[in-house]
Amino acid sequence: MAEYEVERLPSERLVFFIVSTYTDGTPPEAGKWFCRWLEESAHDFRCGADFLKRLNFAVFGCGNSQYGKNFNKCAKDVTENLKLMGAKEVTELFHGDEDKGSLDLQFSDWSNIVQLKLSKFIKPLETQTKRSRDAVRLKLEKIKQEQKEKKSTDIEDIGTNGLTMADGHEKPEMLNQTTRGNLKKQGYKIIGSHSGVKICRWTKSMLRGRGGCYKHTFYGIESHRCMEATPSLACANKCVFCWRHHTNPIGKEWKWKMDPPDQIVEQALSYHRGMIKEMRGVPGVKAEKLAEGIDVKHCALSLVGEPIMYPEINELCSRLHSEGISTFLVTNAQFPDAIDRLVPVTQLYVSVDAGTKDSLKAIDRPLFSDFWERFLLCLQKLRDKRQRTVYRLTLVNEWNVEELEQYAKLVDIGKPDFIEIKGVTYCGNNDASSLTIKSVPYHNEVRAFGEKLCTFRGEYGLACEHEHSLSILLARKDKFLKDGAWHTWIDYEKFQDLIRSGKSFGAEDYMEETPRWANWGAKEKGFDPAETRYRKKRNHPKKLIEQPEKVAESMNGS
Repeated sequence: MAEYEVERLPSERLVFFIVSTYTDGTPPEAGKWFCRWLEESAHDFRCGADFLKRLNFAVFGCGNSQYGKNFNKCAKDVTENLKLMGAKEVTELFHGDEDKGSLDLQFSDWSNIVQLKLSKFIKPLETQTKRSRDAVRLKLEKIKQEQKEKKSTDIEDIGTNGLTMADGHEKPEMLNQTTRGNLKKQGYKIIGSHSGVKICRWTKSMLRGRGGCYKHTFYGIESHRCMEATPSLACANKCVFCWRHHTNPIGKEWKWKMDPPDQIVEQALSYHRGMIKEMRGVPGVKAEKLAEGIDVKHCALSLVGEPIMYPEINELCSRLHSEGISTFLVTNAQFPDAIDRLVPVTQLYVSVDAGTKDSLKAIDRPLFSDFWERFLLCLQKLRDKRQRTVYRLTLVNEWNVEELEQYAKLVDIGKPDFIEIKGVTYCGNNDASSLTIKSVPYHNEVRAFGEKLCTFRGEYGLACEHEHSLSILLARKDKFLKDGAWHTWIDYEKFQDLIRSGKSFGAEDYMEETPRWANWGAKEKGFDPAETRYRKKRNHPKKLIEQPEKVAESMNGS
């Protein structure tokens, strides 16, 4: 659409439109000018009701019904505006719905409909037999019936029970074949019908003795013994910086078949250990690290989607704890009731992606119309938790880096134990996001943001940094700064003991002193001196050479 000369439209005889809808019911960047021209022309008396009287058209909408009133809004607007100027529909608007399955398959259905309808305008191909035409007609009737049934229910009013078919059929699976295939191509191991696990690059790095992730620096996680997983591949947001490129489903409530937590944990551990074993023989992998890696000690419930959507998240966390595995649970702050009901976890994160309502809407692209109210309520619920709590801030240049004062106000609502601040991860160009490499701040900019935030919120101090991840950590001084030493690390054995005791406990009951090399301002900048750092140096435009660089021993040898 961006390159189409709109002045040609009145002279066209037949045009097919494939139209997607972007944030808040607006056109995608490439279609903005065309849609604006169409809207203005349709309501310009100089054009009139016969301006496009020669035009025949058909529209295929690409959308997701989870967006309620904005579902295929642009496709609807294009259709309505064309008709206002006298254009004639070859066939009615087709509402392609990503939530109902593969858009490719739906597009194929639409193509068959168009092919049949075009017989009124052009002579059918000689090769088309009566049998094939009859098959298309039957498929058309089936599709029309399905569309009719779908229109009878308002998507906003569908509840959990309403998603069970009236004829007694079971609820659908979360993943259709296309989504499942796309996730597998990205390296995910799919568990059952809605969960997944994937080996992290930092797990691979620490298996080779080449350094751990920021959680190793900030909290003492052994990265090679950490499993990254989720019990819900679906999410209620479509964030612009999502590194999964929105290949996962979306939803505002659980409406799918549900696998039991025991099955999810067992299969996740099995898949993860299998991926660890596959690292055997990889250059640099250390035998002792490999043996330790098979004995999983941590689980980051943050792989993709919204883990807290899973109705049995409490049972799943308890099962992980029974295996001696710590839990780091991340939520996108859209399900306050789930946070309220959550059992104690090792560390609970809330993603705070913007400081204002408008910025949060632009960055997270939430499904809920009351997303801001839900967001604020989640922060309030976080404040009531006694275990370790974290705000996770992702800085995106030209999106949210100027909202320091607004972030400070949000901090006062949830009063988290820690504030993680990191630069956005750039994952390459894709149609789902407008971010570029310029969106990524430098580490010194992330540091400066943290320093300024501490001036607004004096109860927090600069505790740790991990330069390689563009990440820093602020911590509450009243709870975690003891006798001049930070205690951001976790005593994982103590946490498991507290869980097993069944008694009430708080964050201070399982903290541990942070080693000096992990502290803010240390010369190691968050890289564990027990590891060997490798830097890639470009000696030739087409050749990368890895050069080992042994980091100097820290001040206390920790």
